[in-house]
Amino acid sequence: MDIYANIDFVTHIKKQLLAGRHMDNQYVVGWGTLALINAGLAQGKNRTGLNWFLLSLALGPLATFILLLVEKR
Repeated sequence: MDIYANIDFVTHIKKQLLAGRHMDNQYVVGWGTLALINAGLAQGKNRTGLNWFLLSLALGPLATFILLLVEKR
């Protein structure tokens, strides 16, 4: 096997891993933003924003759906 082929292969894998890491950061930012939105939505329904923020971090979009079904106090 040619050594240059190995170097190209490693470079290709490295680029893919770095691109994936960027997508992971976007995913985390989106998940956190959704949790903040859910906290605000919960406070609008006279619920504890911090509890719903933490629940949203764990459940994500499912917490949003549950929050939409919960009635205002």
